[in-house]
Amino acid sequence: MSLVGKVALVTGGSRGIGRGIAMRLAREGARVAVHYGHDELAAEETVTAIEALGGSAFTVRAQLGVPGDAEALWQAYDAEASVVDIIVNNAGTAVMGPFAALDVETFDQLVAINARAPFFIIQLGLGRLRDDGRIINISSAVTRVSSPDAVAYGMTKSALNTMTLALSTVLAPRGITVNTVAPGLVETSMTEPMLADPATARVLASLSVFGRIGQPADIADVVGFLCSEDSRWITGQCIDVSGGTQL
Repeated sequence: MSLVGKVALVTGGSRGIGRGIAMRLAREGARVAVHYGHDELAAEETVTAIEALGGSAFTVRAQLGVPGDAEALWQAYDAEASVVDIIVNNAGTAVMGPFAALDVETFDQLVAINARAPFFIIQLGLGRLRDDGRIINISSAVTRVSSPDAVAYGMTKSALNTMTLALSTVLAPRGITVNTVAPGLVETSMTEPMLADPATARVLASLSVFGRIGQPADIADVVGFLCSEDSRWITGQCIDVSGGTQL
C-alpha cells in the first residue's frame, strides 16, 4: 500500500473513471476526497464502497463551471482535511456534434468545466499541496486523432496537456510531478447509451488494437502508478491510455 498517509482529491470521483481512480487510490492506502457536482447518492456509494474495503474517504460537493467553483471546492475540502498530496482533475463534460452546430453557450461551458476549473483547482490548491505531491490531469485520446464531432471538447482537453507541460517545470523545485492521462472510449454511465447498440459497440471496440472497450480500471491503474513513488522520475508527460485507439 504505497499511499498510506497520503490524502487525495479526485474531482468527479463519484462515478465512472473517477470512481475507479478513487477506489484504486484508496486500496493503496490514501484517504480520498470524492468530489461530485450533483449526484450525492453516487458519491456516498463510492465512499461506502471504499470503506467496505477498509479504506477512508469523504465527499466534497462543488458545482464546476460556475464562478467561484474552485474556491467552493476547497472550502468544502477544508472542512475534512488540511493538506493534500494528490490532485486528480478528472471531472469533465463532453459534447459531440457537427462543428457548425456548436453554440457559444455550449462552447463556454466546455471551457469552464474542462479547462478553467482544473486550472484554478490547482492554483488554489498549491498552498495545501505538500512537497513531493502528484497532480494528474485526465485528458483524452481525441487530442491526438482527428475527431470532427468533438472539436471543442478536444480543444479543452488539449489545454490540459499544455497546462501539464508548463506546470511540471513550475512545480519541479518542490518535487511535485504533473502528468496527464489520456483515455480512449471507456465503458461508463456516460458512454452507456452509445454502447447499448451491439453493432455500434462492436465498431467502437474495433478502434482499439485489442478489440475491446476500455474499463475504468484500465485508467485507474495507470493513475495509481503515477501517484506512487515509483513514478518519481516521470513528469510533464501525456500518457495515452486508450488501448492503442486508431493507431
